[in-house]
Amino acid sequence: MMRGMDATPANPEIIDDSELEVLDRWLRGHAHDADGTLLLDGVHGMLTALAIGPDPALPEEWLPEVLHSPFENPEQGATVLALLAKLNDSIPAELEGEVYEPVLGEVEAETETEAEADAEHATHSDLSAAGWCEGFSRGIDLRAAIWESRLAEDGDLLEMLSPIMALAVDEGVLAADVPIAKLDDNEYEACLAQIPDAVEAVAHYWRVRPPTERERTSGGGASSTAFSSAPARRGGRWVH
Repeated sequence: MMRGMDATPANPEIIDDSELEVLDRWLRGHAHDADGTLLLDGVHGMLTALAIGPDPALPEEWLPEVLHSPFENPEQGATVLALLAKLNDSIPAELEGEVYEPVLGEVEAETETEAEADAEHATHSDLSAAGWCEGFSRGIDLRAAIWESRLAEDGDLLEMLSPIMALAVDEGVLAADVPIAKLDDNEYEACLAQIPDAVEAVAHYWRVRPPTERERTSGGGASSTAFSSAPARRGGRWVH
């Protein structure tokens, strides 16, 4: 996996490469495909959605999406929980410093001959947004009622999310209402490049237009308006 397009400037408030590597190794070592375990890119996507969304979430709300097995010992638990907390705290710091970049999956690019022989499996890019979008969708699901209510009423918010939604549909994370063509290479790369601006725009949106009391108290389950969860396709390894 890769941290966006550029390396994040050194900042003691922001999780660094070596810390991300430790967290990545732990998540991979405890991943179970059957339970939809999030890897580092997915965790980053989920924490991003919560950081920029309408209502903060306490660790006890999102940790069950990340931790699916007990720690081997107290020291390991303390290390992993501290890294997850720092990753969570890094996102607002990166947004404030205008250096936010998503953690994306890195996939092995196929050769031209392989792609021509089986175009259906040809890759758009060395980077994949599948895991990050899956995590982002889960973050939205934790505040589904508020998101669903606002998205139904405000097309501006939907427009801000459009590059993320396009990637989510392309990767099978979000089901489209009608069949649409896959993004071509240029479109996929363009959507990847637009993620930071989209994230910053949505964060600003909720700061200036916070949820109403009606939205906070409305019922509802997982959102059917956007980011309905589906099995994510991810591959490769994380690289910053």
